[in-house]
Formats: sequence, structure tokens, C-alpha cells
Amino acid sequence: MPTLINLGKELLRINPSKKSIEYSQNGGRSWVTRYTSSQCGTFVDLLPYGREILACTSKGLYYSQNEGRSWVVRCNNTSSYGDFISLQENGNELLANTSKGLYYSRNEGRSWVRR
Repeated sequence: MPTLINLGKELLRINPSKKSIEYSQNGGRSWVTRYTSSQCGTFVDLLPYGREILACTSKGLYYSQNEGRSWVVRCNNTSSYGDFISLQENGNELLANTSKGLYYSRNEGRSWVRR
């Protein structure tokens, strides 16, 4: 599960002990908190996807369009899909490994179909 992603000049990571998103501009030698809030739940996985960053959290799937400074819920229907564990891009679709199985989405993660 990627808890660290490359955003060009920055690295972005999940810090599970602080329940935050942190960034580094010096190759990981030092880290600065970029986002911390209980609104999204606990971050589990990150995926750069086009101009967005997608995040699996304990409260569903969230996205950021500003390098992780703020997050917006994209899908929080965990009663149908289960807890989101990890994401992967697969051509024109997203794959999500959840606690209820493997799902795919062809609309940027707004809805999911069991595979």
C-alpha cells in the first residue's frame, strides 16, 4: 500500500502515528505536516490520479486537487463497498481492494462495481 508518493518536486506520505499527511521537499530528509484532521478518518493509501490525489481512508475514498492541503469525500458508501484498503490505476478504470472484495470504477471513483 503506497503511503508515500512522488509529486515531482515533493514527496507526500501518510504518517500513521500522527494521523496526518506530510510533505518533503528535500528527498525525505525532513517532513512538514500538510494536513491533519479527523474529518477524513485515518489515511490508509494514496494514489496520484490525473490532477488529483486519491486517498483510501477509514471513512471512504477522498480526493485532493491541491497536493493534499484539503480533502473532499468522493465515495463514503462503505456499507456497500466495504472499507477501502488500496487503489490502483488500470488503464481507463480504477481498481479498489476493499474489505468486501475487488471493485472497479470508470468514473474517477464516484461509483464502484464488484469484479
